[in-house]
Amino acid sequence: MCTITLEYNKSNALARRKLAALLATGLFIPKEIKSDEPTAEDVAAHRKEIDEFLYASKILAAKAFKRHL
Repeated sequence: MCTITLEYNKSNALARRKLAALLATGLFIPKEIKSDEPTAEDVAAHRKEIDEFLYASKILAAKAFKRHL
């Protein structure tokens, strides 16, 4: 199976009709492409990782300062 990527102007009625006709043949199947934009879940997971890292860093730094001061 091969993939074809089409770019068209969504406001162009002729382009929309031609695309609809192409898809109506049944020879082509539209496929959703995952966006590069992070989802809310991705952002929340990343923020949680950062918070955990900062917490661990503070604990380790406090122990190091306690030992050397």
